[in-house]
Amino acid sequence: MPVTAITPDPKTLSLFIDAEYAVPVERLWEAYVDPRQFERFWGPEGWPATFTRHDVAVGGMSRYYMTGPDGTQHHGWFRFLKVEPLRMFEVEDGFAHPDGSVNDALPVMRMTFTFEPTATGTRFHGVAKYASLEAMETVLKMGMAEGIRSAMGQLEAVLADLKQYAAEAGTNAQLLSDTQVRVSRVIRGTVDQVWRAHHDAGLMRRWLLGPDGWTMPVCEVATQVGQRYRYEWEMADGSQRFGFTGELLESAAPYRAVTTEQMIGMEGPGTRNELTLTALPGGTLLSLLITYPSKELRDMVLGTGMTTGMETSYARLERDVLAAA
Repeated sequence: MPVTAITPDPKTLSLFIDAEYAVPVERLWEAYVDPRQFERFWGPEGWPATFTRHDVAVGGMSRYYMTGPDGTQHHGWFRFLKVEPLRMFEVEDGFAHPDGSVNDALPVMRMTFTFEPTATGTRFHGVAKYASLEAMETVLKMGMAEGIRSAMGQLEAVLADLKQYAAEAGTNAQLLSDTQVRVSRVIRGTVDQVWRAHHDAGLMRRWLLGPDGWTMPVCEVATQVGQRYRYEWEMADGSQRFGFTGELLESAAPYRAVTTEQMIGMEGPGTRNELTLTALPGGTLLSLLITYPSKELRDMVLGTGMTTGMETSYARLERDVLAAA
C-alpha cells in the first residue's frame, strides 16, 4: 500500500496525507492532471468518478461525480488556486448538487498536493485544511480518510498502466453519458502552440481538414466571447461542401474555450463543445467535451467516423504545423 500516513490534526484544522510511489514525478503528475486517469482512482473503491471538466490552470475548475454500486451519485468540484507544473497544485474542494451548483450545506476545504522526487520515485504530500473544527469533523465522519486511502491505493494500478494513455495511442472517444462524449489526444507541442493552431485561420487551413483531399475555403475564427465563427470544407474539385457555425461562449487562453456548434443547413439544437488544453511531459493533452442534445444525435455523429477524421487532422497538425514551428 503506497499510503504511509493519513493524520488528522484538530489543532491546525488539517488532514495530512503522505504516500510513496515508485514512479517519476512526471508519471504521477500526469495521473492527476489527465481526467481519463484521474477518474480511475479519485474516489473510494466501487465509486468510480466521471470528470466533465478538469482545467488544471489557475482559475480553472473541475467538475465530477462519483457513482456507487446502486447508481447513487455524489457530485463535487475543484477550483484551482495555484499550479506549479510537476511540483504542486492547490485547490478549493467542495460538494455540489446534481446540476453542478455548489452545495453550501457541506464544508469547503482547501487542499494542497505536492510532488517531490526521491531516489526511488516520488513522495506525495497532501494537506486538507478546514475552516472550522465542525467542518473537519463533518467530513471525517463522512469517511474522507478512508476514501483517500482507498483512492490512493487504486492509483497504483493506474500508474502501472504506462501505455493506455501514451502519446502514441492517438485520438480516442469516451462516452461519459447518453449525451456527452470526451475526445482526447496528446499532441506533441506546447499548450501555446496548440492553442494558436486552433485560433489562427492560416494554420487551421493547413491541418483542420480531416481525410486527405479536402480543403477549407472558409475559416472565420471567433476570438472574443460573443463572436460567431464559421468553418466550411469542400473536396479539392469543389464538391461536397459542408460546414459549421457557432458562438464563442467562454475563452480563457491558452487552456479553455467553449463554443456552440451547428451544422450549416441543419435545423434543431446543436452541440456545446468544451476544449481544454493541459501541459503534460510528453506534449499537450487536448480534451474536447461534446454535449449533444440527444443520444440519437450523439450516436449518429460518432457513426460517421468522426474520431478517425479527427485523428487524421491531429496527426497532420503535428506533422505539418508543429514540427515546422
